[in-house]
Amino acid sequence: MAEGTQIQLVTFQLGEELYGVDIMDVKEIVKVCQVRQIPNAPYYVEGIFNLRSEIIPVMNLHKRFQIKKLEVSEDEDFEGGFIILNIDNNKIGIIIDKISRVVTINMEDVKAPPQMISGIGTEYIQGVIRQDEHYLIMLDIRKLFNAKELQKIFDNE
Repeated sequence: MAEGTQIQLVTFQLGEELYGVDIMDVKEIVKVCQVRQIPNAPYYVEGIFNLRSEIIPVMNLHKRFQIKKLEVSEDEDFEGGFIILNIDNNKIGIIIDKISRVVTINMEDVKAPPQMISGIGTEYIQGVIRQDEHYLIMLDIRKLFNAKELQKIFDNE
């Protein structure tokens, strides 16, 4: 990308880490819905749910990357739910612990990821952005779900 290029990321928490995905890949954010399991699905597929007459498969990145769920106290406002991604005209929900906000990132601030972050392999990470004391991990959603996996999931519905 050209110098001075900016990108907007929808950020969310999975466990203790903050992640972001390109806003252009996000269809919408929904509160927790009833998810129905599907037989013989990969271990990280939570199931499917119906969103306005459209069947959406739901992925559990906690299971995929062995991330512990975020611990929230009873008085804390829990904003968990699903982010609906649009990957090559396929809609996929990913479970999140807490939605954060939309941030604008300068692409020159995006650094190559270290070899291993919280159990997630670098092949799924587009980059890392340092923010004060924390890091924002930018996920590459096209690598999270490769074409073969997507086909298997959508054929299973």
